[in-house]
Amino acid sequence: MTFEQDFKDALANIPDKEKDKLILRLLKKDIILAKRLQYELLSEESVEDKRNQLQEILDKKIESAIKHFKSPGYLSMDVRYMSGMITEHVKITKDKFGDIWLNLYMLTKLVPNLEEQLAYFSRRQGEKFYIPALARIFKILMAIVKLHEDDQYEFRENLQILGNSIGDNDHFMMTAMHHGLDVNWLTKNNIPEDIADIHKEIKNNGFLKLS
Repeated sequence: MTFEQDFKDALANIPDKEKDKLILRLLKKDIILAKRLQYELLSEESVEDKRNQLQEILDKKIESAIKHFKSPGYLSMDVRYMSGMITEHVKITKDKFGDIWLNLYMLTKLVPNLEEQLAYFSRRQGEKFYIPALARIFKILMAIVKLHEDDQYEFRENLQILGNSIGDNDHFMMTAMHHGLDVNWLTKNNIPEDIADIHKEIKNNGFLKLS
């Protein structure tokens, strides 16, 4: 949404006391913005501190998801919930590196530790988790390729772990191939520069969607 200059000028001329009341009223309706301002104005914690705190919380959520695993569908719901926590963290701290790191970390901890449990389900059933996970992996890869080469190196180990785990799961691997993800991009750290164009074409052809 854009605002006309006249409106901006009128806002600037509101008396400070009235302006403060309006700001507080608006912040009550936008909790994320309120948390972001509170973090930027008052917090003495660094972005890395906040990221590490969330990673500790995710560790407990991941442990619970593994312990109480019921089905690929329920696992996908757990991932969406944890991803929502990461999204909130990023909106508050503007931690773009953490967005990639935490989402990749989450999948790296879940997929290898649930290989046997997922194997009990058919490929069709497993796709309730596999396809959303592949969509998330594409998002991670597209974000990584935009980073400086030195920053990309930080993700190498976890990408290899995740790629190898997908390769160890026949159904996950077949689903990855069907939806256009080359696992070598992860295991060999060879993300195509045009990964965004590849992803766009795959989606345009109707893949990476639950049927």
